[in-house]
Formats: sequence, structure tokens, C-alpha cells
Amino acid sequence: MVFLQNFWWLLVLIGVMILIHELGHYWAARFFDVRVDAFSFGFGPRLFGFRRGETDFRFSAILFGGYVKMAGEQPGDETVSDPRAFLGKPRWQRLIIAFAGPFMNLVLAVGILTGLYMVRYPKMPNHPNPVVGYVIPGGAADKAGVHEGDRIVQLDDNAKPTWEDVVLKEIASAQRPMDIWVERAGQRVHLVVTPVFDAKQGVGMAGWDEQTELQVASLVPGMDAEKAGLKRGDLLEAVNGQPIRSIPSLHDLVTANGGNPLELSYRRDGVEHTVSVTPAKSKADGTERWMLGVGLEPRVVFTQLSFPAALAESMRQNVRNATLVYQFLEGILTHRMSAKSLSGPIGIAQASGEAAREGLTPFLGLMVIVSLNLAIFNLLPIPILDGGVILMLLVEMLMRRDLSVQVKEAVFKVGFVFLMAVVAFALYNDITKIFAG
Repeated sequence: MVFLQNFWWLLVLIGVMILIHELGHYWAARFFDVRVDAFSFGFGPRLFGFRRGETDFRFSAILFGGYVKMAGEQPGDETVSDPRAFLGKPRWQRLIIAFAGPFMNLVLAVGILTGLYMVRYPKMPNHPNPVVGYVIPGGAADKAGVHEGDRIVQLDDNAKPTWEDVVLKEIASAQRPMDIWVERAGQRVHLVVTPVFDAKQGVGMAGWDEQTELQVASLVPGMDAEKAGLKRGDLLEAVNGQPIRSIPSLHDLVTANGGNPLELSYRRDGVEHTVSVTPAKSKADGTERWMLGVGLEPRVVFTQLSFPAALAESMRQNVRNATLVYQFLEGILTHRMSAKSLSGPIGIAQASGEAAREGLTPFLGLMVIVSLNLAIFNLLPIPILDGGVILMLLVEMLMRRDLSVQVKEAVFKVGFVFLMAVVAFALYNDITKIFAG
């Protein structure tokens, strides 16, 4: 049942992506008076559809993908000499048509996030210049001299970093030094943190966490935290009188206490409460440890942004996420990050189902990420993708002549083989993660 739900929500997610992407190509082609023979949702044999004007709008058998078939799109087409053929148009118009698909995915990502921020914008209390609330002994941050309670006042050239900035920089900087300045006891201290490569996650890890207020996000049925009366939204403050500064610090306090009952202090609606909770052993991430039975998350204050503010914040977030994607690709090429963290159709299906079951907002948030990643992936200079078409057009503009048909066909075949290899690798990653889990 869960598999079918995941598959259904994957179709919904990918369907929106395909529709928006191909509409970009279609509208641009029509704007430049290129004849569009088919607008297909899916590949392979035609299942059903309708004809409007000269275009056949169809659903095809293989739903993963889609295409817009333009007259004279390939050099060998009989209609290539038609003035309304794709290859009969100036190169700059063809370039815009190729770019229009990824551009529409960028517009979708910015548009959805803008709408979400106008309804519910998560504002972190410790923003910017976060405080370090936990340092793993022997980790990269510890070796660099970072202390709990240090306030990060600068990260490289960023004078007002958020913890999100720190994390994004950290995961993309395995074996690459990060310059940070912290405020400690009224003094400004310069430190150099070099994240290590985490083979399990395939990213850089510095071994630290942010100091933040923690609120209960969920409760495990039957465990003592639920029996003690804790509820979602409760703010955890201390264990046995020791303040809780981060999720890892809470785990350490619970582990050190063993299975003995502990005094848990929390705040609800501004009122302090203390209850006795007895941890129980449970498996998490494949390891057995003492747990209270609560799911935690940093306290977030929600507000609403005006349209201009929401649009500006949406663009800022998408630029940041796009930068992270390119840093990730760079990290793979320089062997500082692992390609094992890539997700394929199975992984995206699982994420789609989980997000949909959580609600509309998480699902739309996932759609933003997928749409942005699809735009970036399509702009990579791989011949079979839009980025490859754009690259060849730019080369022809510089050469002031067309590349030969033989060269284009050879480049297309190489690009197709490379793309199939990437898809196969992503599927292999998904399958290995399932069996590993």
C-alpha cells in the first residue's frame, strides 16, 4: 500500500515538473512561430490525447518524462527547409527555446516558495550569528578549538552567517579549510575548521551543532514521555538540572543516565513543568540506545511575509540551494564528496510519499527542491539535455557555421550513454540504500 502511495505521489510530482518544463519549450517555440507537431506527456507509444490546431497533445505509455516535437528539429528531418522548422530559425531563437524549459522550472521553484512564505515563513530565533551548542570530542570542530558557547560572527566572507549557512558550507567543504571567527568572552577569535569526509552520508562533517531551544515534534506511542504527559510543542529545558542546548547534548545526557529515571524540565504556554521520565532502549539508525520517546526539532517562530519580501526571500533561498548543488557536483568531481548520496526515481518516490503524508506544505517544499534540481540538471552541458543543446548553439555562434551532422550525432550518442549510466547509478544507489536500511 505504501509503495502504491509513493508511486502515485511520484507521478504527481514528476507530472507537474514535466508539464511546466515542456510548456516552457512549447510557449517559446510558438512565440517564434516554430511548428510544434506533438506535445507528449511520457515517451513511447501514444495512448490517448487530442489535437488542437497542428499539435497533437498526447499521453504516451512511459510516463516518466515528456517532450515537445518540433518540425525540423533534427538535421535529417524532411521539413528542415521549412521556414517554420526549428533548424530554420536563427540560433539565438533556438537557444531561447532550449533554455525556456529549465527556466520554467526555476520560475516554478521561486513561485511556490514565494507563496509558501506569504502563508507561513519559518523564522529561526537564533538568526543570524548562531551559537555553538555542542562539539563532538575529537571532531574537526573540536580539533580546531571551537568551544560550546562560541558565537559564530563570520564565516569566510559572510559577516552575518546563519546556522544554515554554516551547515551548507560544512557539507560542501570536506577536506577544505573554512575560516570562521567566533565571539568568546567578549573577544573575537579566528579559527580554521576543516570538515572531514563522512563516508556514510557522502558529505563533509565538522562535528558540531547549533545551540537552540528544542520543542517536541512527535511522541512515540507507549513510551514514558507520552505517559508522562508531554505534548507536541513543549519546549525541553533541562535534564536533571543540566540545561539542554542541542539534540546531541540531550542524547549525551540521556545516555549518561543509563536506564535510570530522570527529571525532565519543560515549558508549555510559558509555564514551567518537571516530570520524571524513564528511558527505554530502542533502535535508531541501526544502533541501540536509551531514548525518551520524543521526536525533537529546533523551535521555529512562524510569520507571514508580504509579496515583495516573500519573493526576495524565495529567490535568496533558491540561489543558495542552487549554489549548494553546484558545490556538491564540484565536490564529487574533486573526490571530496560521494556520489552515493544521489537519489534516483525510487528515492524520490519515497520522499514524495513521505512528504505527501505529512501534508501539503512539505509536499510543495519537496516540489521546490525537485524543480530547482531538474532545472540545474537540464542545464548541464550534456548533449542530450537542454544544456548540451545550448552549448552546441554557442559553439556554432562562435564558429559562425553549423557543426557537421556526423559530429552532432556522435555527441548525441555519447550524451545518451552518459545519461543512461547516471540513471543506472542512481537506481543502484536507491536499491543499495533500501537493503542497507
